[in-house]
Amino acid sequence: MRVAEKTGKTVEEAIAAGVQELAVDRQYVNVEVLEEPTKKGLFGLFGTRLARVRVSYEDNPGHLATEFINNVCQAMGVKADTQVDKDAENWHINITGPELGILIGRRGDTLDALQYLTNLAVAKKLSERIRIIVDVEGYRLRREETLIRLAKRLSEKVKRTGVRIVLEPMNPHERRIIHTSLQDDIRISTFSEGDDPNRRVVIALKRG
Repeated sequence: MRVAEKTGKTVEEAIAAGVQELAVDRQYVNVEVLEEPTKKGLFGLFGTRLARVRVSYEDNPGHLATEFINNVCQAMGVKADTQVDKDAENWHINITGPELGILIGRRGDTLDALQYLTNLAVAKKLSERIRIIVDVEGYRLRREETLIRLAKRLSEKVKRTGVRIVLEPMNPHERRIIHTSLQDDIRISTFSEGDDPNRRVVIALKRG
């Protein structure tokens, strides 16, 4: 935990000084007011006491990821907001805003790169491995739904023709979606071939 004690003419001025020293967003800090500002003496001109606060910040994977992503977006000139959520295993960062296609890239390549760099940056700060999933306007969910529909449609074509189909190169997560969506089909077999980043899923009839 990082802590800064600051004074100011007002409580907010003291808090702002503490936030600046810690170099974090105001929303992520805890504030303890140690002394309220007062004015003593004739007409309040003498014996003024400044406000004194203790500002503390504890590193949090979601906060660190958000800070990193906001810095990247700012450097790219992209206006974006971030929402943080957490489940039992992963931290989820969803980026929202106008014209965010540049953060997604072709087939999500840029988004995957941003997610990879975010995980590296947070792991370096915390000295431990944390799984952070970065999404843009729900792109990953839409992409998953698209891949499931594609897998079902192509598996039907394989059943009709008996000819195996090789899909476009995909990252490990997307290949897993294809495999999982067809794993219960008793007539279809899926496997991957090739090397990353050109590794592809193959949909074929089961032998025998």
